[in-house]
Amino acid sequence: MSLSQSEIERYSRQILINGWGMEGQKMLKNSAVAVIGIGGLGCASSVYLASLGIGKLVLIDKDKINSSDLNRQILYSQKDVGRLKVEVAKEKIETLNPNVEIATALEEITIDNISRIVGKVNVVVDGLDNWKTRFVVNDYCVKTRTPLIHAGVSQFYGQVTTIIPREGPCLRCIFPTEPQETRTTPIFGGTSSALASLQVIEVIKYLTRIGTPLVGRMLFLDGEEMTVEIVEIEKNPNCQVCSMI
Repeated sequence: MSLSQSEIERYSRQILINGWGMEGQKMLKNSAVAVIGIGGLGCASSVYLASLGIGKLVLIDKDKINSSDLNRQILYSQKDVGRLKVEVAKEKIETLNPNVEIATALEEITIDNISRIVGKVNVVVDGLDNWKTRFVVNDYCVKTRTPLIHAGVSQFYGQVTTIIPREGPCLRCIFPTEPQETRTTPIFGGTSSALASLQVIEVIKYLTRIGTPLVGRMLFLDGEEMTVEIVEIEKNPNCQVCSMI
């Protein structure tokens, strides 16, 4: 698809980036990204992906908006409490950028429905808050060879990595034992926004082929001490998921 004059004007500042250009912007317009979980991470990543001109966003979440979401889930306001997250997110993002196609799914991801819900996208963004579903998404992405941008947040801390099947480790390699779930995770809104922004950077780097993605590396942010650490992670040759492809 070509770019209209209004799109060229809208995206003019990022088109100037070295290696991006008109061709890079066309790549974004021709891409589809699924955001699973439209909470603290998913709200921020969806806003930026739409602002950048991704052609199609698939927003997936089954929950309604609660008052306790409003400290970090930036797409929602007080008047939205009680409404479905995907409905409000779709409305707000379409207002932000009418050039982006928005699809929604009001379902919880399972092994049985993930193929139908996620469909054929170029990248999946992990905005989830539980490990059971994360591993379902990881296994699907590995099986379909779809890049997955993972992030997790708690309090002032966060982590992010990019999983590209056959090129580096998957979540099962990194976490062979499923981490213990927490009933209610304490979270500062700035942490989720920061990690979501890093996820968006990883999406754009993959789609435009600019820079080096966090494949085989995990970035840890400690917002209390304001430190960033990048740790090398290796593929497990005996991984029950990615060693099979």
